Amino acid sequence: MGILEQMKAMSVKGQPRVQTTRDRSTCSASQIMVSPCLQGDISHCVETTVPQVQLPEDILHQIHALMPLRDAAQAACVSRGFLRSWRCFPNLIISIDSLGIKENETNNDEIKSDFICRVGHIIQNHSGMGVKRLIIQTYPWSNIHPSYIDSWLRDAITPGIKEIEISMLIYGGIKYNFPGSVLSSSEIRSSIQIFLLAECSFHCAAQIGCMSSLKKLNLHSVHITGEELYGFLSNSCALEQLRITNCNDIICLKIPCLLQKLYILDVLGCSKLEMIDSNAPNLSTFFFSGHPIHISLGDALQLRKISFSRYNSPDALYYASIKLPFIAPNLQTLVLSTSDETVNTPKAFGKFIQLKYLEIVVSTSKFSQDYDLCSLISFLDASPTLQSLTVRIAQPTIRRDSVIKDSSGHSRPQCFQEQCHDNLKNVMITGFCSAKSMMDLTISIIEKTKALECLTLDTTRGHRRFAKIDKCRQMNKEALAEATKALNAIQRYVEGRVPPGVNLKVIEPCSKCVC
Repeated sequence: MGILEQMKAMSVKGQPRVQTTRDRSTCSASQIMVSPCLQGDISHCVETTVPQVQLPEDILHQIHALMPLRDAAQAACVSRGFLRSWRCFPNLIISIDSLGIKENETNNDEIKSDFICRVGHIIQNHSGMGVKRLIIQTYPWSNIHPSYIDSWLRDAITPGIKEIEISMLIYGGIKYNFPGSVLSSSEIRSSIQIFLLAECSFHCAAQIGCMSSLKKLNLHSVHITGEELYGFLSNSCALEQLRITNCNDIICLKIPCLLQKLYILDVLGCSKLEMIDSNAPNLSTFFFSGHPIHISLGDALQLRKISFSRYNSPDALYYASIKLPFIAPNLQTLVLSTSDETVNTPKAFGKFIQLKYLEIVVSTSKFSQDYDLCSLISFLDASPTLQSLTVRIAQPTIRRDSVIKDSSGHSRPQCFQEQCHDNLKNVMITGFCSAKSMMDLTISIIEKTKALECLTLDTTRGHRRFAKIDKCRQMNKEALAEATKALNAIQRYVEGRVPPGVNLKVIEPCSKCVC
């Protein structure tokens, strides 16, 4: 009988089956375990005759605490020391993976019942003391009754716990409302440092009380209003990181000035959000993705990094160029993403005085054919200390203004900079195309960037990271034809302008790029 079956049998009465040392010599590791009746005495179990190194119990507990849940339970089956440690095991990570349940079997109600039974036995046979980390993930079931979750939380959330993660799956199933009663103890609230909720309601947030040690709060697809969240944040003065994703009940997100330690704020995909009003004085990193809203970050003098993605907006880059220099005057890293741009980027009203790294990501699914790519040069004019520029065209741009079709050739770029740039060293353009405005942008960078060391022109869609392997993004026939034009344009209009000291890298499609 394997470890999971034995865990399921934790509360079964009766004497466990005992194997002799001779029997064990022919069994696998998963077969030598006795039934872990944690409430009884296992002194009658036959000990192995192999000499054992005796370690202090506190060392055994430290070793045990580093084991995954299944290994820790297995060790508790064959060692009295580990068995005592199991009742204070600090990391209760409950999921189909930790319990060894295969996902292709999970459509069966019997498997779901087995999952509930196993978790119940694990929680019941743990003393509840010593839990530092509790993670409960109900995927792939959306209809586990809330009473089971409530029971598990009441037994596992005890004083001293540091991390709580509850990730439900709501897909036409039973909706779960996180019970504030499990956090009623001030001893519990004062120990929690990480709190993550997903796919549930948290309407009791404002009544929870002081969370004096909470450093990281992550809410994903949680039903909570802006007022409820503000009440919770006002009681979490130690908070350092706040991430809010797809919380569609929030209309106004207010961050109180009491959050003196908050340095990371992520707000992603909240469909009803209309305003972000932050008064956190030491914010250093801000990520935003969503539709156009009003953003106020107070006196964000410590803000060093912004990732800004605005969809269903024809002027995301326009907004960034005229607003962000004043919202974050000391910005050093800026990542901009857009998909619906139709308004050319104007000359910036302010300066990114300290900006060192700029990345602009353009998805061309709705990108205007008439957008002047060379207007992006305004970001260079506004960033005198910029050292690295990356422009990513998510799909190869098929433009009607290709320089290859222009019999008149290519002359001086219209977006020519009035002043030189003294610090820009590395430039990469992914999804490089043969559009005239792309040539204008590239030539302007070459001719007015004195410190340029490396120029990379990638005519493909770049690479994607999947399963720790870099793979080319696939390209259809039309995109491959445009890549050929882009290579031709580089040879005609770019290569001859590159100074001898600049390393020009041209990336072209390979066999893996073909759909």
